[in-house]
Amino acid sequence: MAFEGLAEKLQATLKKLKGKGKLNEKDIKEAMREVKLALLEADVNYKVVKNFVSNVSTKCVGEEVLQSLTPGQQVVKIVNEELTNLMGGSQSKLNYASTGPTVIMLVGLQGAGKTTMCGKLALELRKNNKKPLLVACDIYRPAAIKQLQVVGNQIDIPVFSMGDKISPVDIAKAAIKQGREDGNNVIIIDTAGRLHIDEELMQELKDVKEAITPEEILLVVDSMTGQDAVNVAESFNNQLDITGVILTKLDGDTRGGAALSIRSIAEKPIKFVGVGEKMSDFEVFYPDRMASRILGMGDVLSLIEKAQESIDEKEAGDLAKKMMSSELNFEDYLTAMEQMKKLGPLDKLLEMVPGLDSKQLGQVDLGKSEKQMSGAEAIIHSMTIKERRNPTLVIGSSSRKKRIALGSGTTIQEINKLIKGYEMMKKQMKQMKSLTKKSKKGMLGKMPFMS
Repeated sequence: MAFEGLAEKLQATLKKLKGKGKLNEKDIKEAMREVKLALLEADVNYKVVKNFVSNVSTKCVGEEVLQSLTPGQQVVKIVNEELTNLMGGSQSKLNYASTGPTVIMLVGLQGAGKTTMCGKLALELRKNNKKPLLVACDIYRPAAIKQLQVVGNQIDIPVFSMGDKISPVDIAKAAIKQGREDGNNVIIIDTAGRLHIDEELMQELKDVKEAITPEEILLVVDSMTGQDAVNVAESFNNQLDITGVILTKLDGDTRGGAALSIRSIAEKPIKFVGVGEKMSDFEVFYPDRMASRILGMGDVLSLIEKAQESIDEKEAGDLAKKMMSSELNFEDYLTAMEQMKKLGPLDKLLEMVPGLDSKQLGQVDLGKSEKQMSGAEAIIHSMTIKERRNPTLVIGSSSRKKRIALGSGTTIQEINKLIKGYEMMKKQMKQMKSLTKKSKKGMLGKMPFMS
């Protein structure tokens, strides 16, 4: 889980401060020592840590914090703001060309995941009504061109290639010409990498840059390499003047050193992050939302956006109406679970829930929860249509439960657990209905799933 170790330590330190009625300079000093150690252990650059702790300390020992009614909460607010500033302050958007296609070069070391990120970026841009073209300019790595073509086929986005005998400069020029003719308004160029930074690599990238003058040069770096990622970013920026960074494998980066250091050291923003192996596991980077997640304050905006992208609005509306009218049956219960699964893995969703700290999250057996959900689906699928639509037939019949358990490979106890969950949801809906009667505008119609 992203930032797991750092999040746990920061949240524990700030929780101690919130538990005190009044704070003094000694309390702040001790807390900042713990914050400093947490950041250094997370592989954050020493200079960045020093500046961060200094800025937070200066603001925390101010009179308006120490004399306030909730000094602990004020400190959390300051840490949140400084973390946000550390990662760039606000979302850094892509620069688009005023006329003609927008050209984006992806650069980085071999193995950072450039080719995959080309596809993920193209998929993200297509969601925003862009028409991207992928360009194979890595003529050195064996099967690099083929890999980009496979990625393009996977997401149904065209790939321009001229084989491995033509220079990357000529390929890039020809691709832009072709893209204009075909109406592609974004050209994404996959460039060659090396196992280490060398003059030959940089010169080739400079030549491509000079020939096509891209709007964006995005550096792809593996966040799990920590300080190495920061050093790579600094080197590429000095040579190419990059416009931004794509951090890969952020979902597996339990420390977070790269994400917290790159902006300050390379002075270029993180624009996107890779958060999983699927092509859709790619997110715009929002510094404020990431800071909130690290401090256990949730990320409601991202959760809402994910729900809007993943869930069928009409289906969710119909389900909400059924819930409110107490007509919920096992088919509806199945629909609710399917809606929930569309939002993605439970661990990523729970990271966005406000008030749930990383320690609590670690105590939840997410694998077990997802397994139970799969078991519940199997149980419902093993029922007859009549049983799904009339739950009382199953609830009051041990013989039906035995048959369903046999058909779903589960036990009667698991079926009883499903029934209990179903009845609890109905009860909650009944209570919600009585509450919303007093209000003309109920929020339930917008909620895809409640349990």
